[in-house]
Amino acid sequence: MTEGIDHWEQNAQWWQEGFTEGADAEYEEQILPLVASHLAGSSRVLDVGCGEGQVSRAAARLPGVGSVVGVDPTWAQVQAAAQRGGGVAVGRADAGALPFLSGAFDAVVACLVFEHVEAMDAAVTEVGRVIAPGGRFLFLLNHPLLQTPGSGWIDDTILEEQYWRIGPYLLEDSSLEEVEKDVWIPFIHRPLSRYINAMARAGLYVTHMDEPAPPPGFLARAAEYRDAATIPRLLVLRAEKLTVR
Repeated sequence: MTEGIDHWEQNAQWWQEGFTEGADAEYEEQILPLVASHLAGSSRVLDVGCGEGQVSRAAARLPGVGSVVGVDPTWAQVQAAAQRGGGVAVGRADAGALPFLSGAFDAVVACLVFEHVEAMDAAVTEVGRVIAPGGRFLFLLNHPLLQTPGSGWIDDTILEEQYWRIGPYLLEDSSLEEVEKDVWIPFIHRPLSRYINAMARAGLYVTHMDEPAPPPGFLARAAEYRDAATIPRLLVLRAEKLTVR
């Protein structure tokens, strides 16, 4: 997460105000409950790309969790996470160079992070390294098929129908997107196979996949969003590290 780091530093407050502390329906109604469900039973949790720490804090509230560590390369996010506390230890680190011993955690979570990570293969390798055998990796991503660059709703006035156009899915693409007026965020699109194969090379094997429908709070934001009720915005993968025999 090196290129574009200045954009994250510049826009950290935008993220904190718009997507944390109950401000975002998708986090409150969908993402945080999914995290709680899939991390249940963990004891040592690492949150890679923790931002201001809301996923880390959710993990720390789970029964049986003894320690939660959050790391992020953006100073403004790490500082906010430290101030907001919640029983989480936070530090500044890149996903491709995690400063932890091998097997230090029994669960790692990365929530809406890897679509911003340039050195994805190195980052997945690091995740696999720090997970203990039998541990799990919870991976949440903006859905790579339906959020391919150039994808989106098309209003066809000739055929009088509306449909979802999918862009060049198989091509990897790095772009700087204006997600809100004057707010530019770097995104990297990759086909799903790139992530699955990287996990396999790191000894992480997918045991669960989910493509949840957008939650009611998101669909209620605008009338046209109701037409997107059958189009997932989120991809959830749970992988487990192969136990050495």
